[in-house]
Amino acid sequence: MAAPGAGTLGSGLSEPGAVAGDASLNGLEQDDSMTIAAAHLSDTKPRVLVIDDSKDVHRLLKARLRNEQLDLSHAESGAAGLEAVQQEAPAIVLLDLDMPGMDGFEVLRRLKDDAATIHLPVIVLSGLHSSQDKVTAFDLGAVDYITKPFDLTELRVRVRSALRMHGLLQMLAQRAQLDGLTGLWNRAYFDQRWGEEVASCQRHDRPLSLAFFDADHFKSLNDTYGHPAGDQVLIGIAQIFQRVLRQTDIACRYGGEEFAIIMPETEPDEAVKVCERVRDTLENVCWERHPERGVTCSIGLCGSNGSVSVDAAAWLQATDEQLYKAKQGGRNRIAVHQFGGPGKPKLKKAG
Repeated sequence: MAAPGAGTLGSGLSEPGAVAGDASLNGLEQDDSMTIAAAHLSDTKPRVLVIDDSKDVHRLLKARLRNEQLDLSHAESGAAGLEAVQQEAPAIVLLDLDMPGMDGFEVLRRLKDDAATIHLPVIVLSGLHSSQDKVTAFDLGAVDYITKPFDLTELRVRVRSALRMHGLLQMLAQRAQLDGLTGLWNRAYFDQRWGEEVASCQRHDRPLSLAFFDADHFKSLNDTYGHPAGDQVLIGIAQIFQRVLRQTDIACRYGGEEFAIIMPETEPDEAVKVCERVRDTLENVCWERHPERGVTCSIGLCGSNGSVSVDAAAWLQATDEQLYKAKQGGRNRIAVHQFGGPGKPKLKKAG
């Protein structure tokens, strides 16, 4: 599933009916959950984009940087470089200043004027040696300035330093989007990602489903067994998500005992099967702190088979209404509504 910490499970939830004890559920510990971002960042090599009108520079860098842990891509004009940035999302840019047509200063200015690329590190590689050119480049947002002809050992060191800083900034940004208790994505990340997924659904006419999960009678559980028991349940639910959900599903802690699952490219009928697996697994867990009391969840689900005239906020509201119907219908069940489908929402009883 597309959630931080995927594959990091406590052994206590290895199969339905297992006892979920402190040792097993705390397998997803605080420090471990907060290193997820770093693990995610190391999954692929960072991409370095070279924007330079000299073919010789491209050949030289390709030869000299081939042993570095990076993927090198090339653009031979300022306009082509800006297009490559949008398509490839590089980690850093190596930018020449003296190019015909759109020069490097203009490329740098446009990158820093765009909210999507304002933080993209740019190292200038230029034959312009004047102090004024260097001051202008730094004022426009360059992180480093290397004059040609450059020393290749120095270039490698500076590229490594820029990539290391980029990785740290990415990790910090991702930490800000993680829920500290469960290690899932948090509400801020959900809000951003949900808007993107709805826009993609509308633009490309793709299926999309959203589900809200709410732990039944959670306040009563906290009042009876204490907040540590409640925290154990929340962590356990997150681990069930990590075990049961698909790689493409996006699990978030929405707030309190409520979770949200974004399911891209998923029609409502298929989303029901995904949610039912979670519901059934949770219902069959035995909790060490309260083995006599199980935990269930109510689920509200809204989806479409393609583009529909429903914005992100209205979709959220409709999903919340289905969650309310699931609770009113007796809890431990899924209430489903399909946009553009049969008019009457369906109610699926547990089992």
